[in-house]
Amino acid sequence: MKKTLILVLLLTGCATPGAVTQKPDPKQVDEMRATAKTLAMQLGGKLKAEMEANGPAAAVGVCKKIAPQIAADLSKQTGWKVGRVGTRVRNAETGTPDAWNAKALAEFSQRMKQGEKPDAMELAEVVAEPSGKYLRYAKAIAVQPLCLTCHGSPKDIPEGVKARLQAEYPMDKATGYSLGELRGAVVVKRPL
Repeated sequence: MKKTLILVLLLTGCATPGAVTQKPDPKQVDEMRATAKTLAMQLGGKLKAEMEANGPAAAVGVCKKIAPQIAADLSKQTGWKVGRVGTRVRNAETGTPDAWNAKALAEFSQRMKQGEKPDAMELAEVVAEPSGKYLRYAKAIAVQPLCLTCHGSPKDIPEGVKARLQAEYPMDKATGYSLGELRGAVVVKRPL
C-alpha cells in the first residue's frame, strides 16, 4: 500500500519537486523572465484600468477571467505553461502550486525572512519529472498597496468586494495579507 501511494504521488508530481539535473541556460531563463514580466505587466494594466473605470469589485472579474486568459495566450505563444500560484489559494483551478512551485514559494519566504527584497527574487532550475525534463521558473509576487483591496485584512476589504469574492471564490483563502508579504509567484514551465 505504501509503495503504491508513493508511486501515485511521484506520477502525479505531488511527492517531489523533481530532481535538479543541470544548471539552466541563462538565455532561456532570460526568455522566461521576460514572459513572466509580460504576464505581470498585462495583468497589472488590466486591473488598474478596471478599478479606475468600474471600481474594485469589478476588478475581481479581471483576476477571475482575464488573468487566466493572459496566461493561456502566453502559453500558446511560447509553448510553455505560464501561470500564477499563490501562497494562499483563491482560484483552485489555476492558482494551486504543484510540488516545485511550493518549493519555490517556501524558498522565497525564507529569503524574505532573511531580509531579501522580493522585487528581484526568482528561482530557475532544470528538473527531471516523471513526464520529462523541464526548465522551471518562478518570480516572486509581493503584496502591493493596490493588492490589499482584495487580499488585505477581511475587516478592511470593502463590502462590495467581499460580496464579489464570495460569489466568484466561495473557497477563497487569499485574504489577510499585509503590505510587502509574499503573495505568490508567476511561474513558467518549459519542456526541454
